[in-house]
Amino acid sequence: MGKLYRAISADGSAFAEVLDAKDIVSEIEKIHQTSAVITAGLGRLSIAASLMGYMLKGENDSITLRVNGGGAAGQLVAVADSRGNVKSCVDHPVVEIPLNAQGKLDVGGAVGTDGTLSVVKDLGLKEPYVGVVPLVSGEIAEDIASYYATSEQIPTVCSLGVLVNPDLSVKSAGGFLVQLLPFADEKVIDVIEKNIADIRPVSAMLDEGITPQEIAEMLLAGLEPNELDTAEPAYKCDCSRERTEKVLISIGNDELKAIADEGKDTSVVCHFCGKEYVFTPQEISSLIKE
Repeated sequence: MGKLYRAISADGSAFAEVLDAKDIVSEIEKIHQTSAVITAGLGRLSIAASLMGYMLKGENDSITLRVNGGGAAGQLVAVADSRGNVKSCVDHPVVEIPLNAQGKLDVGGAVGTDGTLSVVKDLGLKEPYVGVVPLVSGEIAEDIASYYATSEQIPTVCSLGVLVNPDLSVKSAGGFLVQLLPFADEKVIDVIEKNIADIRPVSAMLDEGITPQEIAEMLLAGLEPNELDTAEPAYKCDCSRERTEKVLISIGNDELKAIADEGKDTSVVCHFCGKEYVFTPQEISSLIKE
């Protein structure tokens, strides 16, 4: 499970949320058998979704982040609940491209920059909230910050990082969000900017054993931070046979009848966890609505 820590400044004007997500991203690599650059890209998006999901108020609220950048990775999707539990998938889990100019995994190159980041919040209302912004870099963190600035008008700093070992296992992974509330004065903003300028990459700090709490305290140093809460989010898929039946029903009676008439078992595989659900022709027929 991941380790999530949230803190707020003494005057309540600045908020920091930090997640150690090594276990979550390791599960992503295990399930999807991703290449290094996709582990980094899908890992970053999943970390962001977990951080954003945990900020939702309602127990049954959820958030879906979808990136379409026109790159070789295709579409990346991450879905999180209000406890920060997350699941994710990608069109093309194996992409091999050269390192970027800094000698690092070229996530922006794999994801692409010609497209959008969409954020869908299901808050239990008649219609979900949908925000769509153009991609800034395809590196994910900058795109998340751009979304907050454009769609929610909340000044936000986002940092996301995944270090991948030569054997493709995950060395470290994590991220943080720092947000300012509308009444934050210039002194608070100046302190936050200095703290951000001095801080090192989040994945490197976590790899050295620095805890989410310690990182949050660095981010809010000088502002007398107080702990809000902690959590242990996980990679968690909520698929089930019942949900799969509903998906099959949604394709319509004509299509179901055609599948049943083939006389063969039908296999449906979950995109998020790889679990397989098998339906006999008789079971498919039983889903046809009279």
